[in-house]
Amino acid sequence: MSYTPELLDELNVLIRFDLMTNQQGIKVHTNTADAKVISATRRLYDKGLVTQPDGGYLTSLGRNAAVHVHAALTLLTEGSANLSATPKDEVAIST
Repeated sequence: MSYTPELLDELNVLIRFDLMTNQQGIKVHTNTADAKVISATRRLYDKGLVTQPDGGYLTSLGRNAAVHVHAALTLLTEGSANLSATPKDEVAIST
């Protein structure tokens, strides 16, 4: 399975949430936002990750997803030096 353009749009919406607080959400304005962002936000709502069709706050499931999205983006852009991870010698990798 690979990332579809729709999933990438959803990931890009999730990355916009500030994980330092639960008191700040996002609002996607239907008259000014890109159609992809509007659709992605609606899909996140339908999946139970955000509280409103136009954004709102992260649900507990959405927060969990956003934490992983932020971690993956950090890992892929900055490398693993900034993440707390299991030491490499303890990771089992199968081919």
